[in-house]
Amino acid sequence: MSIGNSRPSVVCIASWNVDLIAYIEQPLRRGETQLAPQFERLPGGKGSNAAIAAARMGAEVGLIARVGGDDFGLMGLDLWQKEGIHSQYVVRGQDEMNGTALILVYADGDNSIAVYPGAGAGLSTDHVLAAQDMLANAKVVMASCEVPLPATQMAFEIAKKSGVQTLLNPAPAVPMPDALWPLIDVLTPNEEELLQLANEGDVHTAARQLLERGVGAVVVTLGPQGCALFRLHQSEIRTAGHDMKVKDTIGAGDTFTGALAAQLSMGSAWHEALQFANAAAALSTLAHGAVSAMPRRSVVENWLVQMLRA
Repeated sequence: MSIGNSRPSVVCIASWNVDLIAYIEQPLRRGETQLAPQFERLPGGKGSNAAIAAARMGAEVGLIARVGGDDFGLMGLDLWQKEGIHSQYVVRGQDEMNGTALILVYADGDNSIAVYPGAGAGLSTDHVLAAQDMLANAKVVMASCEVPLPATQMAFEIAKKSGVQTLLNPAPAVPMPDALWPLIDVLTPNEEELLQLANEGDVHTAARQLLERGVGAVVVTLGPQGCALFRLHQSEIRTAGHDMKVKDTIGAGDTFTGALAAQLSMGSAWHEALQFANAAAALSTLAHGAVSAMPRRSVVENWLVQMLRA
């Protein structure tokens, strides 16, 4: 479905999952059962989450995705319409189950996640090619590793040929083809993902290794310690974290990625973009769930003003 006549400034190659969340005291040992005093069914998928975050930060957002033919697939279409996201390039696998994430949230706010990709695993280069006009006219094209890498690589190739900035959130961290690295303008791993991708023992060395593979910039999210930007032959930029009363961290990384994409699409300088994305991610930890906890632009702006006054 198309929304208005405007062109999206941010296009997301998106995964869409429904999050089934159980809240328990601590991580399960092998073979252990715990009773969960709270359970929720919430919208999820890293791509969809980041797209919604970008839309709430004021960007015009479009999706390229594949969803199931079940009620979970319809749930995604309804959500994107409510969020004002262009979804004319979302395809439904009529006889397929939608992607689902099984999430355990612990008393300290941390979590473990198992993802079944479902219909999203069938997203192909043909689906991407059908949307090449939208891709070529965007400001930022973003993706995560929850969608098939050939689809992401095709989208990034189209973007690069058109001078469109590309952003990859490498979650989950998976082996990537050598040809993909030079197509990535901005990589947004957390610390664990960065070290997995580079197979190195410290953040600085790992970031440099990925930059030498061709990545334009590495933005490492560091949880309560904020984030750090690394580029070849340029000084590191650090943005401090915030001390928050964390309810859970679900979707914080997706909120950061979406907010960063929105800021970059608006032409923000690195320092401003990082500060804004970092604040949005911090605020998203104050409530449970991913989409339900994501702040809107006005909330982030007001909070930053208050922080500067404090």
